[in-house]
Amino acid sequence: MSSDKPEEVGGGSVRQAEIFRDRSSSQTCSEGVGAEQGLELFSEAGRTRRARPSKTFTEPTREIPVFGETDVLVVGGGPAGTAAAIAAGRLGADVLLVERYNHLGGLSTGGLVIWIDRMTDWSGQHVIRGIAEELMDRLPKDAIQGPPRRDWGSRDAATAVYWAQRTSAYHGIVTWAPTIDPEALKTLSLRMLREVDVRLLLHAWCAAPIVENGVVRGAIFESKEGRHAVFAKVVIDTTGDADLIAKSGVACETDIDASDIHHCINTAFLLGGVDMERWLTFRREQPDAFAAFMAFGRKKLKFFEKPFVSWRNDVALFMGPRLSGYSAIDVEDLTAVDLRSRELTVGHLEAYRAAAPGFENAFLMLGAPQIGVRHSRRLIGARKVTREQWSTAQVWDDEIGVSPSLSPKFPNISVPYGALVPNGIENIIGAGRHIACDASSHTFLREIPQCWLTGQAAGIAAVLAADSGLRLRDVEIIAIQRELLRQGAYLSPAIEAGLQTPPRAESAKHRAVGGES
Repeated sequence: MSSDKPEEVGGGSVRQAEIFRDRSSSQTCSEGVGAEQGLELFSEAGRTRRARPSKTFTEPTREIPVFGETDVLVVGGGPAGTAAAIAAGRLGADVLLVERYNHLGGLSTGGLVIWIDRMTDWSGQHVIRGIAEELMDRLPKDAIQGPPRRDWGSRDAATAVYWAQRTSAYHGIVTWAPTIDPEALKTLSLRMLREVDVRLLLHAWCAAPIVENGVVRGAIFESKEGRHAVFAKVVIDTTGDADLIAKSGVACETDIDASDIHHCINTAFLLGGVDMERWLTFRREQPDAFAAFMAFGRKKLKFFEKPFVSWRNDVALFMGPRLSGYSAIDVEDLTAVDLRSRELTVGHLEAYRAAAPGFENAFLMLGAPQIGVRHSRRLIGARKVTREQWSTAQVWDDEIGVSPSLSPKFPNISVPYGALVPNGIENIIGAGRHIACDASSHTFLREIPQCWLTGQAAGIAAVLAADSGLRLRDVEIIAIQRELLRQGAYLSPAIEAGLQTPPRAESAKHRAVGGES
């Protein structure tokens, strides 16, 4: 979920609210990112969990029926899993995607993270492309709102101010960061899977990986039918929390920056029956009245959130208040977050109806079916994106995509294939918000577009490994890169130019993730 993000400068720490400050205003650039966003602090020391019994129960040994066998098993149908399944299906593989909810898209649909963060860099170049671009292009025109392509990268003051209020301009620069209709994205995601004959299994929860001698052979799922096993040549973990990788017995990283909110959790919500243009006019033209309203809300609720625009004027998006100190892999904490989020949702509705212009007839349209988790675990991989990389313009030899940086003063961020390949276990690859990176880099690598980016690469790599019988870490990087380009993805100019080299002259470090960078 998108949020204020920290950036270390000169040994200190500043929030994205400061990085993304609008040059033409004392306020931050978007309705939801930046200034005075709600953040409810719950430290572990200030909260106690109910003690659990120390008893154990020995489950009887039983045979588990096999549900199916497949080339590629994708576990988790969020942005990364959807992209992985589509990319693998386009290569002709037999692909099974298993998802616990009744829809695809994960946080971009069920989590109501419908503000799709920046897909262009600070020059306006569209760098997160491929399946991500296709998804945005194929949405119905009335299901997406964002700046026209001609304005991407624009520094025109009036244009930037307009789109700053609509989550698509930062630092006075217009970016491609649209808001979308989550139902339209659910429908489109399903259609794109059907187009490439991906098999889909909903309402099934992954209980455990099947591991033999350090090699993942499939996974066990729980559903209304009980437990079933699925065997696969290659497994893709797109659970968001590295569930299969962690349960395979290998270590993961869980460190966070306690001063940053990228690890916070909440349940987003939509208010319908509003007039967002009237609200934006009020906020822009009556700053004193707006400040008084915010003070009213904070007095009423203590933690008070401002709305994002959505894909239509009569729907407002709220992506907080964000709750800190909870674990995304503790079921009691997840329950507590949902309960507290519901209280705050109703409180926001009451406050906005009572005193916010444009919200007099507001109603609670939807509380997100999925909880908004930003961080839990990150895999430890063959490569790792770190804060030190931001300033160097480093391009990895095994690059599988390019992410916009957090600020115009930083170049684009090269994302390596090795960040998807976990150490200590074979035949499983990770994509989405749990790829290998440090806590600072996680603030943007967890976003929806970056999950599409890494998912597409994981799907391609999985098919190449399944077809060749190679370990994922031994798949030729150049083969992955060429297929990414064929599927419309963007790679750094240096990488794309290198792919034109005749095969006999290619460097050995292009052939597998084990090569030096």
